Amino acid sequence: MKKIAAFLLTMVFTLAAPAAEVAPDQLAREVTDKIVVLLKANKDLYSRDHKKLYAMVDEHVLPNFDFRAMSRTVLGRYWRTADESQRARFTAEFRDLLVRTYATALLKYNDEKIVYLPFKLVSGDRTATVKSEVRRADGGPPIAINYSFYHTDAGWKVYDVTIEGASLVTTYQSTYAERVQREGLDALIAGLARDNKAAAEGKSASNGTKADGPK
Repeated sequence: MKKIAAFLLTMVFTLAAPAAEVAPDQLAREVTDKIVVLLKANKDLYSRDHKKLYAMVDEHVLPNFDFRAMSRTVLGRYWRTADESQRARFTAEFRDLLVRTYATALLKYNDEKIVYLPFKLVSGDRTATVKSEVRRADGGPPIAINYSFYHTDAGWKVYDVTIEGASLVTTYQSTYAERVQREGLDALIAGLARDNKAAAEGKSASNGTKADGPK
């Protein structure tokens, strides 16, 4: 199951927008294929040099996720009471957490097959959901992954991913709400910063777990 979970995180962050706007489902297909090709060609290099892995993630992942919108949703009412400095710092640390989590999971990709389900986009739609299934290499039942997009002036952006009915944003939202209530927002941000630094150095998070996911 750990291997499956790691692969799912890999697929969560493999969508990046090209220069010309395309439909969300085409976007998902094209960029996932590109990421898989890059991984197969450079996996040994990425394993040896994580800086190159992170650079690839920066190029192909960051442009297409609206991390500020995701951060706003994750913090909920705490976002509304936060000042702009707190919002900016949380967004930066939350982005780094997701990127490093993705990068770690990416190295565990093992030729699992991704199948995209039929998709229809009506003219004027501002939101869309792209549904896919991961066909497991071990022959187990397929795993459903849904990507939630919304349309912006810069094209389609991902604002949430749902895996087997569990929303990524909602998972972090409940986890971080407890931490903010218990410790305060500044303490949460400081903890994320420590955990991101620990992850970059291959160490454990401040609570003793691997620094690559929700606490």
